[in-house]
Amino acid sequence: MKAWVCNAFGEVPQWVDAPDPVVQPRQVLIDVAACGVNFADTLILQGKYQKRPEGPFSPGFEVSGTVRAVGDGVSHVKPGDAVMAMPDWGGYAEQVVADGSLVMPLPNGVDFNIAAAFQIAYGTSWFALKYRADVKPSEIVLVHGAAGGVGLTAVECAKLLGATVIATAGGADKCQIARDHGADHVIDYKSENIRDRVREITASLGQPKGVDVVYDPVGGDVFDQSLRCVAPGARMLLIGFASGTVPQIPANILLVKNVTAIGFYFGAYLEQNPDIAQAGMAELLERLKSGAIRPMISAVYRLEDAMDALTAIRERTATGKLVIDCRPNR
Repeated sequence: MKAWVCNAFGEVPQWVDAPDPVVQPRQVLIDVAACGVNFADTLILQGKYQKRPEGPFSPGFEVSGTVRAVGDGVSHVKPGDAVMAMPDWGGYAEQVVADGSLVMPLPNGVDFNIAAAFQIAYGTSWFALKYRADVKPSEIVLVHGAAGGVGLTAVECAKLLGATVIATAGGADKCQIARDHGADHVIDYKSENIRDRVREITASLGQPKGVDVVYDPVGGDVFDQSLRCVAPGARMLLIGFASGTVPQIPANILLVKNVTAIGFYFGAYLEQNPDIAQAGMAELLERLKSGAIRPMISAVYRLEDAMDALTAIRERTATGKLVIDCRPNR
């Protein structure tokens, strides 16, 4: 099979003919149709992700495709079924093996590209906002990086939970994308001070002390500004550090304002809370089938051009979700 393979952390992946994977017990072998692109793909290539593969590997955490084979102990899918899955890595390839517990049948009417764009971004936002931060109707949620693949889903999920959403994005075009997907108020961080504008907006909403929940996939200075415009008792969701800077949280501010900092890593949460994971993914699939959520795919790349997609992610020029079409001869 064709695949992008990284031989050592820090090296550029190579476009190679790789051995076909072999299915093991409780695993599913998938002919990959599409693979979602995530910021975490750049981290795993550098050896900076929470999980570190041993030996040569392909990036790619979320795929859709057709089951080629199943291992012993797998009964919920069979060869020929259309599925979506979240392997530990390996999606930038024509075939991938995934643990059977992380493979789900594809709902009727959901195409492969949508399925590949759906799982991690919406899963991260839905589980973080609903199950970790316990967002309630009428609360005010501040979403950073709101035009990106994850931030945009947070805008949609917070609105589904009944919240008022303040979104931050860089530039007029990205701000408009956040508005189009439901943001009630938008801050252009390139020309406006986040802390000052949040205080102005919340004051106009009758809550001058700040926001109730912060959804932060950026870190760095964005986190620091957020900490200074939250209401007493606020919850701050730490989703990632796209800025490259991990915040050093001043505990005295958490103490004085009774603020809670909540880390959220979707992959670990699925493993640690399998019952909640199953229920939450069922909720999301129902909303996907009904059209209540609508993944925004801004570009689809051929598998051989996957490194261009990673460049767009690294340089933060992408809006919405990027997808790689992994089918041969497309």
